[in-house]
Amino acid sequence: MKLNQLFADDDAVSPVIGVILMVAITVILAAVIGTFVLGLGEQTATAPQASFSFDYNQSSADYLNITHESGGAIDSDQLNITTGVSIYGTAEAGSGNASESRTWTGLNGDTQTDVTAGTSVTILPSGASETLADQTVRLVWTDEAGSSSATLQRWSGPNA
Repeated sequence: MKLNQLFADDDAVSPVIGVILMVAITVILAAVIGTFVLGLGEQTATAPQASFSFDYNQSSADYLNITHESGGAIDSDQLNITTGVSIYGTAEAGSGNASESRTWTGLNGDTQTDVTAGTSVTILPSGASETLADQTVRLVWTDEAGSSSATLQRWSGPNA
């Protein structure tokens, strides 16, 4: 073994390149950590926690009463009620505004701004031959930007 040649060998990474690599690694780590700490990544709104009750009346005046039982207040414009049939609310009966997806505000005749515990809405099918008995009704919350949504509660009719 040539021990003298081993100690005299200068084949290695130069100190300048070593410093540049260390600075590059430090900058990349700082950028990644800064993104997480400052929250610059995509932030999504979380759906409110709420519980609703459903009271279905299958008499000649087929209707479904939906009541907010507990949980946080929800902006009524962000809460949609969707079904498979066209619906309208009791506050706007005969208005011709029936559709399969309506906001809580639209169904209550624009009288509420927040849906809080104890508030309710009643929906009725718009057509004489339509019924809620074979439908699934969903309460869907959509964030202010409209980029995300979540089903808060679901009700299925007795024949669904």
